[in-house]
Amino acid sequence: MPDRNRLPHALYRTEQIRHLERIAIEEYGIAGLELMNRAGAVAYRMLRARWPQARRLTVLAGVGNNGGDGFVVARLALADGLSVRVLQLGETERLRGEAAESCAAYRAAGGIPEAYRGCPRDADLIVDALLGTGLERPVEGLWAEAIQAINDQRAPVLALDLPSGLQADTGRALGVAVRASATVSFIGLKPGLFLGDGPDCRGDLRFSALDIPAAVYAREILSLRRIDWDQQRRSLGPRPRTAHKGDCGHVLIVGGAPGMSGAARLAGEAALRAGAGLVTVATHPDHAAWLNLNRPELMVSAVTGPETLEPLIARADVVAIGPGLGRADWGRRLWQSVQDSAKPLVVDADALNLLAETPARGSDWVLTPHPGEAARLLGVCVSEVEQDRPRAAHELQRRFGGVVVLKGAGTLIQGDAPRPPAVCSDGNPGMATAGSGDVLTGVIAALRGQGLDAEDAARAGVCLHAAAGDRAALQGERGLIAGDIVDSLRAVGNGIEEA
Repeated sequence: MPDRNRLPHALYRTEQIRHLERIAIEEYGIAGLELMNRAGAVAYRMLRARWPQARRLTVLAGVGNNGGDGFVVARLALADGLSVRVLQLGETERLRGEAAESCAAYRAAGGIPEAYRGCPRDADLIVDALLGTGLERPVEGLWAEAIQAINDQRAPVLALDLPSGLQADTGRALGVAVRASATVSFIGLKPGLFLGDGPDCRGDLRFSALDIPAAVYAREILSLRRIDWDQQRRSLGPRPRTAHKGDCGHVLIVGGAPGMSGAARLAGEAALRAGAGLVTVATHPDHAAWLNLNRPELMVSAVTGPETLEPLIARADVVAIGPGLGRADWGRRLWQSVQDSAKPLVVDADALNLLAETPARGSDWVLTPHPGEAARLLGVCVSEVEQDRPRAAHELQRRFGGVVVLKGAGTLIQGDAPRPPAVCSDGNPGMATAGSGDVLTGVIAALRGQGLDAEDAARAGVCLHAAAGDRAALQGERGLIAGDIVDSLRAVGNGIEEA
């Protein structure tokens, strides 16, 4: 797991990073070749620290600046007495500017680039310096073969700036992408390292600003903000000694149609573990009498329709609707009643599917779709959502208002405030399990009830949920269940370290 505490929180799109680099060169007098030499030196120090026993180094170099970075790494490795091979993809004659100068310096140091004819099996370490950040179309031909060969061999892989084949802004693998053991990124972190296929491709992530002055970064507004629980926990200060349950919010969970009572139960228990003072579960009469048998702290009310739900809404500070709601007449009538209320809402699961059928805008709700629900809300296919998750989150917020939490690999939080959208860098694949989204619904509702505004509750809730999932995954990702996340919420939320 990467040491995220050392990573910046600002993320920049490719065009923004090019602008930052141009400012550093043109206005601050840092030569482009100097930046390339700094990048190669940072990467080389990292590989020597991480793989000190590696003696046979293979660099796969493209013809752009990413390849130039690779030539710097190769030259430094030669000077250090390592056995080095540089395998060139694309004609060497296509090298221009700083990349050509770096190639010339490598030759002057005694290195001889070779045309790529396959990935050697005897390398101790592979350096991916093929494509960098400029890729916009699927990788094909020899380039795709080379990336697949990198992935098929057993040596660890260090990617320079970005794993080749990964789209820098969206995290999509464009046909095929390098699956690196580690990535060192330069100048600015790219959103694609945290979205879509990015977390699977990047490995351990490190960053260097290459000593570019901080004033340069003031010239660009970040594209996304990376958030994590270490940062977001500051939203929840210590409770006053005089606190009582009424100060900590009354959350109403609406859901649990016949056969789906567990979803409402998980959301309710998660709300309690995230600090709600009171939690009521409004659920179907078929199972209301026993829903809280093993969790008596939950108040449970049988609701037959709006007439029995409305008094419960009146007493609540925030309403979360959707877990196990279903789309039968019972769930539809409850959804309409909740929509007509003036309470802050958290909307999930089947409530989102009902919203897709009859679109509406809300000003004080948090919508928490997974990609399938997002696709239904937008009237597109899931692949379109996943191709550009930031754009999908933005469009959801534009159409439906409030705050949008687009769940998935790199959960995004998009509000309507001037703050940039956020992406959570905590979490793990073990959380892709039934009920995990219901737990998130309860957590966000609990934080909303404790006084955070909708966007702050969404940001802190996503990170608390993800960090709890990471704690639960210490015993293994495979087999992790939603209840394990609930069990970790209290310790994570209170900053209690694992024993």
